[in-house]
Amino acid sequence: MDITKAPRILVINAGSSSIKLAVFEAGEAPGCLATATIENIGQASPRLVTAMHGTDSSAQNVEAPDHGAAAILLKDWLRPAMPDLVVSAIGHRVVHGGPKYYQSQVINEQLLADLTQLIPFDPEHLSVEIDLIKSFQTLFPEIPQVACFDTAFHHDLPTSARLLPIPRRYEARGIRRYGFHGISYSYLLYALRQQDPAAMSSRVILAHLGNGVSLAAVQQGMSIDTTMGFTPASGVPMGTRSGDLDPGLMVFLAEEESQTPTQFNEMVNFQSGLLGMSETTGDMEELLAREAEDPMAKEAIDLFCYQLKKSIGSLAAALGGVDTIVFSGGMGEKAPKIRARICQGLEFLGVQINESTNAENQSVISSDQSIVKVRVIPTDEAFMIARDTWRLLPRPVVGNAT
Repeated sequence: MDITKAPRILVINAGSSSIKLAVFEAGEAPGCLATATIENIGQASPRLVTAMHGTDSSAQNVEAPDHGAAAILLKDWLRPAMPDLVVSAIGHRVVHGGPKYYQSQVINEQLLADLTQLIPFDPEHLSVEIDLIKSFQTLFPEIPQVACFDTAFHHDLPTSARLLPIPRRYEARGIRRYGFHGISYSYLLYALRQQDPAAMSSRVILAHLGNGVSLAAVQQGMSIDTTMGFTPASGVPMGTRSGDLDPGLMVFLAEEESQTPTQFNEMVNFQSGLLGMSETTGDMEELLAREAEDPMAKEAIDLFCYQLKKSIGSLAAALGGVDTIVFSGGMGEKAPKIRARICQGLEFLGVQINESTNAENQSVISSDQSIVKVRVIPTDEAFMIARDTWRLLPRPVVGNAT
């Protein structure tokens, strides 16, 4: 087969104001051939950022009033960028699978109908993801699409970690702790297996520190607890999300400020976290640059690192100790000061950081004397989506040109 016309897999990762597209080879260990991201959808300055494998990225301003328009722009970019591209399948990251969907699935009308019913579980993500799936069905009507669920990794949490301490009748309605960032965690275990096979039978804490932040406790390769719960707004503070709050706060704000549930949801998802505490930005790099002269920036950083440290201690208790800690996500991969502050004070667990390797963002940042191995592993959700999508395709793989 002519390699330029070999079937490829498109991976779609939708955010509230962005779409990330990646083109992968089809296979068990798929290689990424190209990426394209549309940023700031529906905002003042949308941009299309693209890169072919092995080349620098380029950016241009575009008109993208909504995700449907952005999807068309991505297809229009694909045609000239990869004129012989044959698309065999499209894989989507879907944040919430609810109680029913805990394995990647080929998308059909029933699945879309079920996801639509789940929108109240995660309105910030699911409505956009459903609309985008439908947009790509229109653009590629003959191509199978696959949904890969961020909640799947945590589906088999132990009962004590899964249940919410509310009346049991709500459990039957699917109200439970789900956990998120599961596609990222699956990749981190995949990469950890390559780097240190023995770690797969040990006690591991995974820390995904991006704009969204969560941690997971993994034993024998299985998630036994995680910081996020029923929605991605729960857990530790994040870029703009609050993390866990006293439920009485919602009642107080409703009575004292006439705040509606919609307004409260807006506050905890988009106005809180690092942004809310600093009152300037949810971007950790900017906060670190400001902290020397901005007390609120410093307090936001200190609170963030304190909560992460507490969570590592809590998850270590759930595991009965910890052998490996893995940092990932934007902050986890590129913010050595944050990693060092989180780990400071965890010496009682056997954590010691090597200042030099940490400053250089090397793959192992623990010292030779550290009982706990501390690693930095860049995550790759798109790789896992491409692999899961390929596994669900019938053989032989066929496809349609763009």
